[in-house]
Amino acid sequence: MDRERSEAHAVIPARYASSRLPGKALLLLKGRPMFYHVWRRAKLCPDLSSVTLATDDARIRDAALALQVPVIMTRTEHQSGTDRVYEAARLLKIPPGAIVLNIQGDEPTLDPALISKLLRAFADPAVRVATAAHSLRAEDLENRDQVKVVLDAKGDALYFSRAGIPFPRDGESPASFLGHTGIYAFTMRTLKKFVSLPPSLLERTEKLEQLRLLENSVKIRVVLTDKVPPGVDRKADVDAVLPFVDDYR
Repeated sequence: MDRERSEAHAVIPARYASSRLPGKALLLLKGRPMFYHVWRRAKLCPDLSSVTLATDDARIRDAALALQVPVIMTRTEHQSGTDRVYEAARLLKIPPGAIVLNIQGDEPTLDPALISKLLRAFADPAVRVATAAHSLRAEDLENRDQVKVVLDAKGDALYFSRAGIPFPRDGESPASFLGHTGIYAFTMRTLKKFVSLPPSLLERTEKLEQLRLLENSVKIRVVLTDKVPPGVDRKADVDAVLPFVDDYR
């Protein structure tokens, strides 16, 4: 199978019970709910065969239907967004050879070109999972909301952490500081493997689901991006993101 020609499908997991900002998926930005902005930005990528919202909440489902956003209902008990993405992919009958993207529902300024860049990583037949990272200032290392990542010589992730890594013991670091951008692409087969694995020790410790893969020897290819889409983790982030949000009214 030609990996470069594999079909690709995006799923946007959206739950109501966000721990830091409940109801975040329905938060209005320039008159449209958060999930709508993410969906519209993803739809601009010409390499995607479909973009679907996956939720467990009737309020989000009803809002999606009112805006003609494809939506699928999933179970409530998922422990991670990727578990929800897999259930949606299975219900959508996405074929085993396809690539499935998990697009975070709190990045309303998502760059469609980043999706294409992630998909190009799969031209390397060794790649089973891909994600993205961007340059990070040293002063941002202590921000726990910003996940950090360190890479090996091939560009695969060695570790993700909420702590500042690598730690510059002598005050300066010859290595670059990289912040993780929360978007993932999986082969459907690898996504299926992910959900078959129990939450791992490091995953439970850092509250970072991607560590489940690393702890089970599944490599994650990391592509670098210059554009950093501002996300919304807390209410205070809304004012910072609004100038970059499209106005669909």
